[in-house]
Amino acid sequence: MATPPSLKIEKLLDALEAAEIGQHPVEVHGAMVGLIAGGVEQGRGAWMAPLLELMNDGMALPSSLQPLVEELFADTQARLAEQDFGFMPLLPEEEEPLSDRVEALSLWVQSFLTGLAIIQPGLNRASADVQELINDLGAIAQVEIDVAEDEESEVAYAELLEFVRMAAVHCYQEFGPQDGAVPAEAATNLH
Repeated sequence: MATPPSLKIEKLLDALEAAEIGQHPVEVHGAMVGLIAGGVEQGRGAWMAPLLELMNDGMALPSSLQPLVEELFADTQARLAEQDFGFMPLLPEEEEPLSDRVEALSLWVQSFLTGLAIIQPGLNRASADVQELINDLGAIAQVEIDVAEDEESEVAYAELLEFVRMAAVHCYQEFGPQDGAVPAEAATNLH
């Protein structure tokens, strides 16, 4: 059984705070997913440099935080690559107040778009579908945080979350590793 997002968030938040890194776990995960979905080089830790640039001004992570980030990257990359769309943004659980979840979703989307733009600076040359998704995500990133705690708002949040989830998967399918591509580790071992 997968670890609930809230436990991952709490563990990562504690590690980020201990390392005095001013990022929230949803921002780290959003940027990470943006990088992966944008097609960042995944072999030999090449993905780490752009992530560090986004989350820690390019500085190395403390040894207590490094394994958590590597584990989160591996888990996230594997979930994005799954054929059954098992990927889900790392966000607070539904027991948290809706306003907190909406704010977290907005932060996640902002970070996702930043990570995506760093790896895919020519997004205006993406397919029309992806360009439309990116425009819609831009609007979601600026969603109003003051929401009512009612069933209608919960339904709207669930719809936004599903849209964001599938938009990330769609970007990964467009920009991520192509079927038949040789992973960087394997390519360097060929003679």
